[in-house]
Amino acid sequence: MSTTQNERLRELLEPLVTSQGLDLEEIAVDSVGRKRVLRVVVDSDTGADLDQIADVSRALSAKLDETDAMGEDAYDLEVGTPGAERSLTEHRHFVRATDRLVKFQLSEGGELIARITAVDEGGLDLEVPGVKGRKPTTRRLTFPDIAKARVQVEFSRKDDKNIKNEKEEEA
Repeated sequence: MSTTQNERLRELLEPLVTSQGLDLEEIAVDSVGRKRVLRVVVDSDTGADLDQIADVSRALSAKLDETDAMGEDAYDLEVGTPGAERSLTEHRHFVRATDRLVKFQLSEGGELIARITAVDEGGLDLEVPGVKGRKPTTRRLTFPDIAKARVQVEFSRKDDKNIKNEKEEEA
């Protein structure tokens, strides 16, 4: 049974990432011009700060230097976190996206943009924004209902001011 380079790299690097309190989300080896780039994406329930990224980058670099996992040719190692509009593919991704606006491609066709309000083993509870002054509605999606899901960037939420005011009143 053959394994791909990405699978071998995952087996090698995942224990190091996990030991740093992070999840290994993605590994990709790309050619950029004449260079190869190993991109490693990490995350956690609380996010990953720059110090954690630097620590895991040093650990991965040291491990890769002591093995021949990337071969003899030069490569660049890039370690980062998922982007703002990340795809949601694992249960933990949906949990981390609670209170975020998400665009869903539905398995039966069509799409839905809604805010995740709760996640359990069976699926998601959503708040679908109201249109033209109507109140938001709730909806339940099971995981098989979802073909694709991607977090949407929000520059300002209408209820951001209410949340900010509530926090100021509590203080």
